[in-house]
Amino acid sequence: MKIADAHTHIFPSKIAAKASKSIGDFYGLDMAFSADVEILRENERKIGAERCLVCSAAVTASQVTSINDFISSQCKEANVRGDLVLVGFCAMHPDFEGAAEELDRAKELGLVGVKFHNDFQKFDIDDERAIPLYREIAKRGMPILFHAGDNRYDYSAPYRIANVMKQIPDLTVILSHFGGYQRWHELDCLPINDRIFFDTSSSLDFLPIDRANSILHHFGPDKFMFGTDFPMWDAEEELARFMKLDLTESEREDVLYNNFRRLFG
Repeated sequence: MKIADAHTHIFPSKIAAKASKSIGDFYGLDMAFSADVEILRENERKIGAERCLVCSAAVTASQVTSINDFISSQCKEANVRGDLVLVGFCAMHPDFEGAAEELDRAKELGLVGVKFHNDFQKFDIDDERAIPLYREIAKRGMPILFHAGDNRYDYSAPYRIANVMKQIPDLTVILSHFGGYQRWHELDCLPINDRIFFDTSSSLDFLPIDRANSILHHFGPDKFMFGTDFPMWDAEEELARFMKLDLTESEREDVLYNNFRRLFG
């Protein structure tokens, strides 16, 4: 059974433990691991994953270039090692000056998409100052991975994502956490189309399985990708939760691997 993990986070070794604790404190959760790339490899090896999407959000504009350099370096090193393919997404922030040039540089570095975590970055997904930035991203054919949903904040509410898609229909987005962590009851506002994808990360321990099945089949198993949200959860436990979903064998293979390959090659 081939597996790709569509949602993981890594940080430089010297700050990986601190970064993990900070994320855990934000959500009031104990983190399973330190967000070090070597620990990621060990975690993914347990489930036999062949590929991982790796990213990190820029909380401030000043972090963008250093994050992009780091993510790119780890992807290139992984290609040399050959044990786990890392597909890198770049960081971006609406206050970053020279965003177009940095997006071009990110593509030259081999990064294939962009990550936003609006609850960390503290701006609404449909903030008017972000729309031109999303247009630049769409122009370059880069998908955006959005953290989606949180019942404590409104930055990444599903209706805001729907607003963006109305304005930029050629933008491709991946909505984490089944499209809206703790706001799964609000997903009816999202259209069903070939530009909106989802991942299963940080949901299956909180989302009732009948509701998870309903969301998955409403939007279609061809739009979902398996994700662990490393360093938050153990990959084996996340995979065990995923295997309880009501999917045919071919649908399960699509979510675990084929949809990832179709999107990223």
